Amino acid sequence: MSETPSHRCLQKNFGFSTFRPGQEAVIDCLLAGRSSLAIFPTGGGKSLCYQLPGLLLDGLTLVISPLIALMKDQVDALRKRGIMAARLDSSIGPAEAQNIYRQLADGSLKLLYIAPERLANERFLKRLQGRPIALLAIDEAHCISEWGHNFRPEYMKIARLAQELKVGRVLALTATATPAVAADIRRAFNITEDDQIRTSFHRPNLHLVVTPCPAPKRRHQLLQRLRERPSEPGIIYVTLQKTAELVANFLSAEGVTARAYHAGMKPEERTTVQDAFMSGELQLVVATIAFGMGIDKADIRAIYHYNLPKTLENYMQEIGRAGRDGQDAHCEILACADDLTVLANFSYGDTPIPEALAALVEHLLSQGEVFDVSLFELSGLYDIRPLVIATVFTYLEMHGVLRATGPFYDSYKVKLNRSLEDICADFDPDRAAFLRELIATAKQGRVWAHLNPDESATALDQPRGRITAAIGYLEEKGELTTQVTGLRHGYRIHQPSSDRPKLIADLQKTFAQKEQQNITRLRGVLAYAEQNSCLTRQLLDYFGEKSDSDCNDCSRCQKGEGQKLPRTAPLETGAAEAEIAQRLRAEDHASLSHPRQLARFLCGITSPAVTRAKLSRHTDFGALGAFPFRKVLEMLSS
Repeated sequence: MSETPSHRCLQKNFGFSTFRPGQEAVIDCLLAGRSSLAIFPTGGGKSLCYQLPGLLLDGLTLVISPLIALMKDQVDALRKRGIMAARLDSSIGPAEAQNIYRQLADGSLKLLYIAPERLANERFLKRLQGRPIALLAIDEAHCISEWGHNFRPEYMKIARLAQELKVGRVLALTATATPAVAADIRRAFNITEDDQIRTSFHRPNLHLVVTPCPAPKRRHQLLQRLRERPSEPGIIYVTLQKTAELVANFLSAEGVTARAYHAGMKPEERTTVQDAFMSGELQLVVATIAFGMGIDKADIRAIYHYNLPKTLENYMQEIGRAGRDGQDAHCEILACADDLTVLANFSYGDTPIPEALAALVEHLLSQGEVFDVSLFELSGLYDIRPLVIATVFTYLEMHGVLRATGPFYDSYKVKLNRSLEDICADFDPDRAAFLRELIATAKQGRVWAHLNPDESATALDQPRGRITAAIGYLEEKGELTTQVTGLRHGYRIHQPSSDRPKLIADLQKTFAQKEQQNITRLRGVLAYAEQNSCLTRQLLDYFGEKSDSDCNDCSRCQKGEGQKLPRTAPLETGAAEAEIAQRLRAEDHASLSHPRQLARFLCGITSPAVTRAKLSRHTDFGALGAFPFRKVLEMLSS
């Protein structure tokens, strides 16, 4: 093996003797000063592609990652190897953040991990400006493309910020990029097609099976499979949180130990389940897609999709968590067409009502030149989910109308850890007097005092920045404990729109297109499950990898033709459903006044207005959940 700098670094700093497929090509491209797109399957070794160049290049490597747990694991591992790495996320305290900023300023920091949302903070961006950023690495880069924008809206602004920060080169990384998505990413970062490195998605140790299964028989079909393959670590993916609980309870009652995992559980409960699974104490997890990203367990022997996956991209990521040790793993879909209704309804639930979207945009553009908002408050006011509100802001930024100035908290809960006089004794008379006056502006509760920086700044005739700096300094020194409340997001008008109706129409069109794209991808999952040819070959072809032969291993190759998936749920509404809708309309709920709001409610799709009105406890909530959203909306609009 040639003794190039990258090979020496691989051995010395990471303890490996050889590169995995594709890694060296990506690293060589970056070291030559060019940007690259790395499309590696899950578990393909993407992180080394920026960690190693980060040590060899002069300047900072900035890593954008959506997962705090993944950032923490990687930073901890790098530090154990003596590499100057850090992360800035919501779990980092003020003292640690200040230390990271000092390392950033003196140039000693080599790799800095951040969440994409931090790029909306003007103060953070100012810290970066003028500092040499040798490499910008973007994990989960498919979120830049239109198909993934609702996952992390901030991703859509990264390309513009990369130009403004004058980064040396960009590395975009993803495990799920179709040819169209890859082209979007290359276009965003001016990456040539020759500098796209794609390794094979084919993993012969993953045995793919599609089993058509009517919904009422799925639990027993799953139980039979698990009894055929006892004591194997596995993940059972479901769509809904309640399904995760029901299936886990069913299996446990049948003597198969399993635990549910979903976003509705308390964080400590999720941590307990994940830790038990990773340690081998727990063999089976019944989970929504909240479980899996960042999971690096080598011996997962089975992935079951109790419900159809939402997209083929999701499916590829989820089965990619199996068999990372190279040993055989079973990947089976218990396929039923009923799942299409629930999955499609999720997409319809995200689309804002046109009138609400128009009112939101008019409200935002009627603010002053600099303003701040609460996404939570806007969500409730316009009955649009907070993530969709964030997406609206992103689109307005991409149109050049707004620029984010950064998030902040409008109030603090503070608790002194020593007496105020003891604290003030450590300061000169002027600063001690300021601190006494500042604490006096807080409203004292039984344990915590409530302090609003804006109100304190007005009362003391001081800049808001001095108030928050004083609180941060005292917290850093351990003199007080704080809890922040009231998250707000700051914006300024960058370039006022001269044609608001056109801007609003463009946004409405974009959301309608997004809805249709989601439905099209969902139909692609159905087509995959029903098609006649090799499952492996079809999956590889979807991701742009042409195969000359069938795998001769999947259930289609072994058993021949596919078949239409069974459907047991109704498709057409009738008189009974119309009566339920009429009854609800007669109750005259303000949060259900629009046909689309009522359709969401009847299909069991929550919304901010329904949640605030506590209508999700209503006996008719989800009464038509088995019916397609479009059919329910047609009934209500006729």
